[in-house]
Amino acid sequence: MAIGQVKDVERGEINDLGDLERPLIEEENVVGCEKNDEGAAADSGSIWMVLLCTFVAVCGSFEFGSCVGYSAPTQSAIREDLNLSVAEFSVFGSILTIGAMIGAVTSGRIADLIGRKGAMRMAACFCIAGWFAVYFSKGALSLDVGRFSTGYGIGVFSFVVPIFIAEIAPKNLRGGLTTLNQLLIVTGSSTAFLIGSVISWRALALTGLIPCVLLLIGLFLVPESPRWLAKVGHYNEFHIALRKLRGENADITKEAAEIQEYIETLESLPKAKILELFQQKYIRSVIIGVGLMVFQQFGGINGIGFYASETFASVGPSAGKIGTIAYACIQVPITVIGAMLIDKSGRRPLMMVSAAGTFLGCFMAGTSFYLKAHDLLLGWVPVLAIGGVLFYIASFSIGMGAIPWVIMSEIFPINVKGVAGSLVVLVCWLGAWIVSFTFNFLINWSSSGTFYVYSAFSLLTILFVAKFVPETKGKTLEEIEASINS
Repeated sequence: MAIGQVKDVERGEINDLGDLERPLIEEENVVGCEKNDEGAAADSGSIWMVLLCTFVAVCGSFEFGSCVGYSAPTQSAIREDLNLSVAEFSVFGSILTIGAMIGAVTSGRIADLIGRKGAMRMAACFCIAGWFAVYFSKGALSLDVGRFSTGYGIGVFSFVVPIFIAEIAPKNLRGGLTTLNQLLIVTGSSTAFLIGSVISWRALALTGLIPCVLLLIGLFLVPESPRWLAKVGHYNEFHIALRKLRGENADITKEAAEIQEYIETLESLPKAKILELFQQKYIRSVIIGVGLMVFQQFGGINGIGFYASETFASVGPSAGKIGTIAYACIQVPITVIGAMLIDKSGRRPLMMVSAAGTFLGCFMAGTSFYLKAHDLLLGWVPVLAIGGVLFYIASFSIGMGAIPWVIMSEIFPINVKGVAGSLVVLVCWLGAWIVSFTFNFLINWSSSGTFYVYSAFSLLTILFVAKFVPETKGKTLEEIEASINS
């Protein structure tokens, strides 16, 4: 999703610790490099604690994906069982993004107030309450309340999970561990697609409880983020947590001093206001960040993704299940390939190739519906529809899903990164709601026209990237800022 692509919010959302994270990360050294054999063994043992922390946190990422993937395989069954209209199911499908938008905007302050672990606990409780509301639903109202509640939970998860991982991981493992966030989001979505094709929609709602329960249990076994503990002045707990993460015999003196110095620097910075973003020195960065989110969302990802099963089923009786399973299977490997390519091919060319692919995929799907409406080449209709949607999701996953978030984290100066990130996230979730809410209405208006509209946005994306977006691969933040303002 683009929803699922909020993986880099930790570098751009509202969060006192997040605004300076990258400069700190770039300056950190691996602590305790010069160890004796005993220290090395202890450090090796501490890696398991870091990995356990990451596993616990990404249960929230998996839950995120489960919520996003829930509506697609269940649409026809829910509508039939509860006698819902197209409008009522559109509200149910899209209200997730409203809850997520509120959760994402409030998550920074929540995570600072009650800690990273506290925020994850709260998010899990919202998701659990939401799934139970969906499971026991007898009509549209309880469905919507449950969907909104899970949306709020995943909005908090979208922010706090990557933040927690970045704050507990040592420098040499941070990059690899933070990529697990996005991978588990996609895996959760794919799992919901697959399981939802063979079990009832109520049973599928209960499967959403599993990652929440695992997370709540796991949080009792892992320490709180040392950076948050230092920020709120719990220095004794701060040292205990850092020692658990780095090993009993590791020398944590240097890292502890760097964290405390960072906190002091952070507190001395003035707080930026949203109106400052419209000054001449920031406006081009704002146009780039907001523009990429607009094109990412209005390319149709959340409409196509939320209602993929119904789209497949509309072109043939056997196409629904085949397409849904293929859709689920293709996301994970393509996302992995995209993560490997992003620092090799560069941001701009990968985004333009991705947008060209989403254009072609939408054009193929739109053409299939056009042929069906005019009784032309009917044997090709299912092939073009399934192939088009699969080509679309593969192309989106390889570039347009993740790269706008990477670009957003790189283009804003550090003094406005928090408030700018909040604006970009708000635009992303608002676009996600508009697209997911209007998709069913657009399909009823014209199935082919809907996909042609999305394909037009993909073409505009290529032009926008070529005209406005700088290449940020291999550049320092200062070089990126200079290239934007030149």
